[in-house]
Amino acid sequence: MYLQHYLEELDYLALPDFLIKYLETPSLLRLKKVGYFCGMDYASKDIYNFREHISRYDHSITVSLIVYKLTRNKTATLAGLFHDIASPCFSHVIDYMNEDYEKQESTEEYTENILRKDRYLLKCLKEDSININDIIDFKRYPIVDNDRPKVCADRIDGVILTGIGWTKNISKEDITRIVRDMTVYINESNEEEIGFRSLSIARKVLEVSKSIDIYCHSREDNYMMQLLAQITKLAINRKYILYDELYSYTEEELFSVLKGINDEELSSLILKFESVKVEEITDIELPKVKIRSLHPIVNGTRIF
Repeated sequence: MYLQHYLEELDYLALPDFLIKYLETPSLLRLKKVGYFCGMDYASKDIYNFREHISRYDHSITVSLIVYKLTRNKTATLAGLFHDIASPCFSHVIDYMNEDYEKQESTEEYTENILRKDRYLLKCLKEDSININDIIDFKRYPIVDNDRPKVCADRIDGVILTGIGWTKNISKEDITRIVRDMTVYINESNEEEIGFRSLSIARKVLEVSKSIDIYCHSREDNYMMQLLAQITKLAINRKYILYDELYSYTEEELFSVLKGINDEELSSLILKFESVKVEEITDIELPKVKIRSLHPIVNGTRIF
């Protein structure tokens, strides 16, 4: 399992004591049932054939471990752990539904509400004398999240996880080399930024990142993302489900509910989502989606 190997490289088997209790936070545990690949686990296998299942919970843990490994900053580590807490079922498909194709951040406004309602989390933060505001605003930590083409924990983790599960062009040896080569530099904006010691490692990261960009701008992926967005929006508009239920259902439950609705138009769209062939996807208008460019720092100097 590539994900397990990645976790081991990030010292998951020797979790820092302070972090362990936070992994049981109810709002975080919900993400175990939200897939990393935006509901496409249920899509036509002619379009997607993922190497292994990865969840938003997995992503949350690996981001936090990258931050801790590089900084030992507990608050930034927790900000990384909870940065995706507002991910609904089908994740970025809901950004498509909200017509947020470029930034894909339309659901982040729910972050504060979700965290402030989690009593277990509030209890843990109080025990550790950590202000919840420092966790909510994860973008105050550039090591967790920054603007492209800079590199942060969320971004490099996305490259590795997507390379593992979808594009399949990253090996266990690549994962080991990337994790061990990462370090922190102070960039031209006087911010902490993740970079690399070796040009060869940076080139490998760029190779995987560029392939992900091609996949995410492909006719097939955009068709499927828009199709699931159309299905979800139709179900909400016809009041078969509520928008808020995107945060209470698991993805498996939600997809089962959608399939069980007695609506000819909806059923036809779901059947297409589950069984469409590559050659059947033609002449679609592609939205202007997020460009996944990276210009990493290598040995103190920004390259490419």
